[in-house]
Amino acid sequence: MTTATATLTDTLNALLADNMVFYQKLRAFHWTVRGQEFFSLHAKFESMYKAWAQVVDDLAERVLTIGGRPLTTLAAMIEHSQIREASGAPNARAMVSALQQDLEAIAQRTRGATAEAEVADDRGTANLLDTVGDQAEKDAWMLRAWADAK
Repeated sequence: MTTATATLTDTLNALLADNMVFYQKLRAFHWTVRGQEFFSLHAKFESMYKAWAQVVDDLAERVLTIGGRPLTTLAAMIEHSQIREASGAPNARAMVSALQQDLEAIAQRTRGATAEAEVADDRGTANLLDTVGDQAEKDAWMLRAWADAK
């Protein structure tokens, strides 16, 4: 494995960790959302966690594709993630705000990783990260639009 590939593997594993913690936060909020927004947010969080489960899988498989080893334990995911786990059961507005902030952080970190993949001339990784970054930006925008309407 080249130095560039090893560095990119570390970057992808950090993104994998961020996305896994984010995925679990979506599931936790899906399970614990309450109040007048229950039906809309319960369904939205479910559709989001299903989509982000695919992102997690794609990132892990990309690590394998370039010759690395993906993180596999929850402890490792938490250790390497810049996204923090949810604690307790915040109200619906706080859930949306937390998810929006996480998505903005994921988008920013993903864009940096995309640039790294381009420098390493790894189009496959750059293409995947373009898709992940686009999804994070779109989901953040949708959550912002929901919060602005309240």
